[in-house]
Amino acid sequence: MKTIGLIGGMSWESTAHYYRVINQDMAARLGGLHSAPLIVHSVDFAPIADMQAAGDWDGAGRQLADIARGLEAAGAEVIGLATNTMHIVADHITGAITVPFVHIADPTSDALLGDKFETVGLLGTRFTMEMGFYRDRLAQRGLIALIPEVDRTNLNGIIYEELCRGIVREESRRIYVNAIERLAARGAEAVILGCTEITMLIDDSVSPLPVYDTTELHARAMVNAALT
Repeated sequence: MKTIGLIGGMSWESTAHYYRVINQDMAARLGGLHSAPLIVHSVDFAPIADMQAAGDWDGAGRQLADIARGLEAAGAEVIGLATNTMHIVADHITGAITVPFVHIADPTSDALLGDKFETVGLLGTRFTMEMGFYRDRLAQRGLIALIPEVDRTNLNGIIYEELCRGIVREESRRIYVNAIERLAARGAEAVILGCTEITMLIDDSVSPLPVYDTTELHARAMVNAALT
C-alpha cells in the first residue's frame, strides 16, 4: 500500500467523510484489520474561503502547493485534494510535487462514461458551476455538463452557510431537488454532486436523477492509486 496524502478542511465536514470512505474501502478490499496509511493536512477553511471570495486563486494555489510538498516530504506517495472548488488550482499542486495527484473530476468522468451518460447536471459552489475549470475537464472526456440557469446564488449559499457548518435543512434539500428537476427538464441524464458537502443533502433516495457523489468516487480512486 502506498501512503495517501490528503489536503482537507474545505470543509472538515466532507474531509471526515473522505477519511471514513477511504478506510472502509481499503478494509473491504484487503480484509481483516487493514486500514489506509493516510496523512491528512486539514487547513483552516476561513482564510481559504476569503481568498475564494476575493478571487485570489494564485495565493490559495501557493498555499495548497506548499501543503502538498509537505505531504510528499512526510512520506505521501499519492495526493488528493478533498474539495471540488479548489481543483481550480490543481496545476499549482501538480507543479509542486513528484508523486501522482488524483484529480476529483477523473473518477467522476470514468463512472459517468461507464454508465453510458453523456449529458449531466453539475451542482457545486458558484465557482465550480460558473468557472470553466471543471466543465472543461469533463468536456475533454466527451461529457456535456449543464449548470442551473437560476438560483445559483442560493445553491452556493446553502453550501457555505449551512453544509460547511454541519447544518442540514429539509427546505434546502427541496431547493436542491428542484434544481435537479430543472436540469433533468433540460436534458441532463444524471447529476454530479460537484461539491463534497452536497452528499449531506442529496442521494439517490431523493434525487430525480442518478447521483454521482464526487466525494465517494474520489476517495475510492485514491484507494485505487494507493494499491497500484
